[in-house]
Amino acid sequence: MHHRITRALAIAAAIAITLTPAGPVFGNDNSRGDTATPIKHLVVIFQENISFDHYFGTYPSAQNLQGEPQFNAKSNTPTVNGYGPALLVNNPNLNAANGKGATNPFRLSRSQAVTSDQNHAYGPEQSAFHMGLMDLFPLHVGSAGPPPNAPPMVLSTNGLNLGYFDGNTVTAFWNYAQHFALSDNSYGSTFGPSTVGLINLVSGQTNGVSEVLNPSSSFETDGGPDGNGNPTLTVVNDPDPIGDACANPNRNQAQLSGKNIGDLLNQAGVSWGSFMGGFDLATMNSNGTTGCSRSSTGLAGTTADYIPHHAFFQYWASTANPMHTRPANAAEIGNNGPANHNYDINDFYQAIKTHNIPAVSFIKAPAIQDGHAGYSDPLDEQTFVVNLINMLQNSDEWYSTAVIIAYDDSDGWYDHQMSPIVNQSASPADTLTGLGSCGNGSLALGGPNGNPHAQGRCGFGPRLPLLVISGFAKKNFVDHSLTDQSSVLRFIEDNWLQSQRIDGSFDSVSGPIDYMFDFDHFRYNSQLILDPGTGEVVTCNED
Repeated sequence: MHHRITRALAIAAAIAITLTPAGPVFGNDNSRGDTATPIKHLVVIFQENISFDHYFGTYPSAQNLQGEPQFNAKSNTPTVNGYGPALLVNNPNLNAANGKGATNPFRLSRSQAVTSDQNHAYGPEQSAFHMGLMDLFPLHVGSAGPPPNAPPMVLSTNGLNLGYFDGNTVTAFWNYAQHFALSDNSYGSTFGPSTVGLINLVSGQTNGVSEVLNPSSSFETDGGPDGNGNPTLTVVNDPDPIGDACANPNRNQAQLSGKNIGDLLNQAGVSWGSFMGGFDLATMNSNGTTGCSRSSTGLAGTTADYIPHHAFFQYWASTANPMHTRPANAAEIGNNGPANHNYDINDFYQAIKTHNIPAVSFIKAPAIQDGHAGYSDPLDEQTFVVNLINMLQNSDEWYSTAVIIAYDDSDGWYDHQMSPIVNQSASPADTLTGLGSCGNGSLALGGPNGNPHAQGRCGFGPRLPLLVISGFAKKNFVDHSLTDQSSVLRFIEDNWLQSQRIDGSFDSVSGPIDYMFDFDHFRYNSQLILDPGTGEVVTCNED
């Protein structure tokens, strides 16, 4: 184990028995089990559909137009691998309307926060990468506006996915980067949309589909033969989970074999939970909606709070709560019981108030606040994220907590950085190096049930934002080390499970996120309270 973790254990032990003026003792938690670092509570806020360049392409330089929240970077802010002058004025992406001419990146203002959704399917994303040239985004995954006040070329072509926000719109995220740690070299474990991303987050293994309803080649692909020569399937799109009470009966549905991190945490007796907006079907919203139709209204309109194909653990029978059964009582949160570790987002808020947050928590916002273009937007997303992190920072558990903000996919928004392909694939859905190919797949990672080389898992995929927010996070730090979605999975395994790995998972090849932390030093004055409406700093206790 890394020498920093050894030192961190000693520090954690000392803090656990020492009261400090700035906070409570460690150890007053719901974690169950020893940890390799001082982190006793990990909160993963898993948002939707953002590429790194879409939110951080011009970081840390914002235009600071009149009437928008202002952002002025610290003088010692490190640079990121973002847009240079050449990419901004002479971008290689072709105009989708006529197949020639450049579509350059352009700034989306705060008034243009509501945009159209882009195409983010497994194969088209590979086609947009064009064997690493990164120049066919409008052609293969782009769509036109809204916003109606976008540049005329964007409205008449599919070039909207070259749009980006800066620190005057995604102000909170830029402020978190200023005070904590940001990665500019983190990727989706594979190409593909939401379901693919969440499966990679919690298991790193999209192969091993055990059951399918309403099958469709656009949702699963040939995953290669298992150990007995039988064909297997890999999830490459967004099926609903089989059995979920809110699943669309006419939609493709799937169930997975193999294990996920919930299974491993259960075996180790470590508390954990999945907390999703709209999961409690008995709650009625203020607009009178309830059940699977619970809905909320944001800047982009009204949409259901709960989206089945965003549900972290509903795809495995062992960790599913198909009927959305409520926990028997508050003490069950994080532990075995009728809810089987699947709860409503309101249960997480209650767990914070009662000092009962689990060791590992996966958070999914109500849909209008998850950042997904088309039905959400960065301003509503900011409101959710800031309110939650403010609440955590004002809790006793903050002193042993790390928050990770991560994303499930890029939505098809442009990012200029080609991902390293650490896992090749050859399936009908692949297109990166030709029809049916992302390399040859002969050495691809394995799958469950003895599949030696599971196909349909070309990756890493698009570059995505990754932020670590904690008193143990490095301050105003940009991490350039290579990570992916399953690096979060790896951290959980390393911290609570003695580096246990899942068969064939990307966790075996993922880079650690350790470089974003300084486990030797806790910044007791690390609280950064932001305004959820503007993202601007309200209180900053610099140390």
